[in-house]
Amino acid sequence: MSTVTLPCLAQISTKVDVVSEEAEESTPEPEVVGTEFAGTGEHEPALAGPPSVEALIDAKRAIEAIVLVATDPIPDQLLAQVIELPIPVVRRLCGELADSYKQDHRGFQFAEVAGGWRYQTHPDLAPYIEKYVLEGQTARLSSAALETLSIVAYKQPLSRAQMSAIRGVNVDGVLRTLEQKGYVAEIGRDAGPGQAILFGTTELFLERLGLASLGDLPALGDFVPDASVVEALEMTLRVAPEDPQLLLDGEPEGETVESKPAEPAP
Repeated sequence: MSTVTLPCLAQISTKVDVVSEEAEESTPEPEVVGTEFAGTGEHEPALAGPPSVEALIDAKRAIEAIVLVATDPIPDQLLAQVIELPIPVVRRLCGELADSYKQDHRGFQFAEVAGGWRYQTHPDLAPYIEKYVLEGQTARLSSAALETLSIVAYKQPLSRAQMSAIRGVNVDGVLRTLEQKGYVAEIGRDAGPGQAILFGTTELFLERLGLASLGDLPALGDFVPDASVVEALEMTLRVAPEDPQLLLDGEPEGETVESKPAEPAP
């Protein structure tokens, strides 16, 4: 029976240690599969395989719908989270959408702006957009808006509360419309308590009416009916209490009111 000496055991132990170190060095570190979201340190889950053609088509439609309803540009990270695809795939799909719109000569663009994607009108169509904004809106003003505009024109400067008091109704909606159309604007603040905003007409208002200044507005006296017309209106609206045909509240139709003689004063 052969024996193993101590020097042989030392050599065998040294060889085992060398082999172990080489195995550790050759073992690759586990790789993180997926794409890291910027600034979060988190990784999106990797797909089991490449997405199918149907999945990519649905992803494009989803991107269009999300960007269409968004008020701000949508970044790639958010789109990737919503449609559950890697960020590189999302960027590629967005680029394909932008190229397809460009090739079709669309009037809008799918553009990357401020770190996100959004729809915007094509720069070549700016003259048409400007014409529509400035001249294309030909809707007539409502009677409420015309009444409010007349009050502002003749009583300016005045506050929103003063307009409501004159008209007897709230004027917030019609005043907002007049401001959007450029006929009325803020011209100062009241010196009294609360410092209410005061409104007045604009140069566009004078331009639309063909006036050089507010002094060219027709006098209100020209539109006030004379005394005879006012008296006729009052006679028409006046209620005669001695009329026997008037009915009392809750009295059956057909019965008349009998006037009683006045009792003598004591």
